[in-house]
Amino acid sequence: MPSPTSPPEPEQPTAADPSETAARSAVKDRFDDLPARPARIGAHRAETPRLRVGVIVLWSVVATVAIVAAGVLSTLFATGRLDFNARSAPGSSSQVVAPQVDTSYEVLVLNATPDAALGDAVRQDVIAAGWAEADVQESNASSDDFPTTTVYYGTTADEAAARGLADAIGGAEVSLDDTYQVVAPPETASAGGDPRSQLVVIVGLDFGSE
Repeated sequence: MPSPTSPPEPEQPTAADPSETAARSAVKDRFDDLPARPARIGAHRAETPRLRVGVIVLWSVVATVAIVAAGVLSTLFATGRLDFNARSAPGSSSQVVAPQVDTSYEVLVLNATPDAALGDAVRQDVIAAGWAEADVQESNASSDDFPTTTVYYGTTADEAAARGLADAIGGAEVSLDDTYQVVAPPETASAGGDPRSQLVVIVGLDFGSE
């Protein structure tokens, strides 16, 4: 029995009830739902590696094409093949020469049809347009199936006269061809003389068909 003057003994902690401990550990709070390795969100999201490689390849291709194009243009400009100030020269096909009846030309009419009378008929049309009879000759061509009536002239300077003659006979094609031009004989060439220019009319199957 303890002495009345002795200090009271401290109470010993009682052992915890196992059921109470289990119930306390079963209670969850908001920290129990955190993932083990949280992912980065928002601005911290990593860039896709494939996208970065695609952009690099695209810019490389664009740069290569630009360099090659610049090299080709520089070469063309340096060699004179490319001139930004040059203007296309007007060709004969873009210019329409006005017809002009010029009776100073000799005219040769060649009938290239089976109708033997057409050659002389065209000759009379030429004479009626103002040519002297001595300057208009008529003969048969080597063929009789030439399709289109055509006036041939030897140089570009003769085109206006050829078109004038084509209109005088009722319409015909004109063509630059020196095959039928008069060749000066040797004695005339040695004397410094030049033969008169000549226009040649090939009468075709279409003549008088319209």
